[in-house]
Amino acid sequence: MALDVFRTGNDVSETPAAGFVSANAGNAGSPCVFDAPGQPLRLDEAVNRALCNNPRTREAWGDVKLQAAGVGAAKAAYLPNVSATWQEVRDDSVTDVSGYPRLSSANRSTVHSGSVSLNWVLYDFGGRRAALRNAQELLAAARANQDATLQATFSSVATDYYSAQAATGQLAAAQETERIAHDSYAAASARVNHGVAAISDQLQAQTSYAQATFNRAKAAGNLQTALGTLAADMGLSPTQSITLPAVEDGVVPDSDFTEAVAEMIADAERMHPSVAAAKATLEAAVAREQQTLSQGLPNVSFVAKYSQNNQPASLGLGEPQFPATGHDWYVGVQVQIPLFEGFGRTYQVRQAHAQVEVQQYRLDEARQQVGLDVWKSYQALQTGIENVGNGIVLLQIAQRSFDAAKHRYVAGVGNVLELLNAQSSLSDAHRRRIQALTDWRAARLDLAAKMGRLALHDLR
Repeated sequence: MALDVFRTGNDVSETPAAGFVSANAGNAGSPCVFDAPGQPLRLDEAVNRALCNNPRTREAWGDVKLQAAGVGAAKAAYLPNVSATWQEVRDDSVTDVSGYPRLSSANRSTVHSGSVSLNWVLYDFGGRRAALRNAQELLAAARANQDATLQATFSSVATDYYSAQAATGQLAAAQETERIAHDSYAAASARVNHGVAAISDQLQAQTSYAQATFNRAKAAGNLQTALGTLAADMGLSPTQSITLPAVEDGVVPDSDFTEAVAEMIADAERMHPSVAAAKATLEAAVAREQQTLSQGLPNVSFVAKYSQNNQPASLGLGEPQFPATGHDWYVGVQVQIPLFEGFGRTYQVRQAHAQVEVQQYRLDEARQQVGLDVWKSYQALQTGIENVGNGIVLLQIAQRSFDAAKHRYVAGVGNVLELLNAQSSLSDAHRRRIQALTDWRAARLDLAAKMGRLALHDLR
């Protein structure tokens, strides 16, 4: 790695995950170095792996490196340029004067020459300062974009994790529904065998059992798809074996995010990484416009040069060459004044000013989008909180209803339709409970991401 004189590497994070990866992630304190996935896989580990290995986070990290190097290049413009040349040639010179052999000559020599030159721009009407500001703002924009990418990836992998966890719960619920349907089918068959129920009871129960088996198989397929998606998020093969905790094992609704939604929107419009990136890009465009203007103005440079050679010397035609050395040097001040550029500078300035206007519009758009995203996520969270409680009540009622219907049917005072309807309602209540809990967890992290506040402690 080349010497980093201007310490631009300090502006680049050690890993693609920047400060998001927890201190104990990876192997022996080495961030972004992982063993096999944990069994079961915890959400914080899934997030750490995704932030380190996702191509989008690595691309954003690479862009920060690119812009940091640009800052170094802009600072280098304040230092002098020194260049040296060296040349060594074999000179074989023959002069053959017809009729005058005394004037003819043949000389062979090895000639070398070398020079050192220096050019140091002393004043350029703010061109270098504007170029440096442009580079610094582009670096700030790249770092903000990296933060926004990490926030988006964090939210995305958490959503996929919760989806896979929900799929695990849905499979467990489908298996339980299949077991209940089998028990109902067995109860109906027993009543038919004892002649106390019509064959239609058995057929309806058998149909419900077959549907439950079908749904269980579908749930198993959905789970494998969700696990493969989660594995891909973490940079692993979709075939990687992953085990997740039970859907009930995780955070539950609490008092987080109790501040007014208007304050949330205002905070997001000030602090969200996408808004910060748009602001920095606007400032870079302003600096670029100033740089373009200054490039059409004079600049003053300090120049110097020293050269030497050993070119042989000759007194005249027909005279032999004699060894010789020579050198020359100069030092002075150079003023360069652009007089006419075919009106190109005028249109370059117009182009730079138009870019400033475009970036201002993009900043306004970013603020508007962030405000809308926070509003939508806040409403989704409020709905999720309410439905988690509703799901518990619904599940309790459905369970009591099914228990009563089963008892009535076995006792011979209920009918099979009542039993199957209660069975279907219980299965639906299980699915809604799992989905409500999953939706709330995802909405909780999504709101934090939309506000630009997402961090690892939000997983607890």
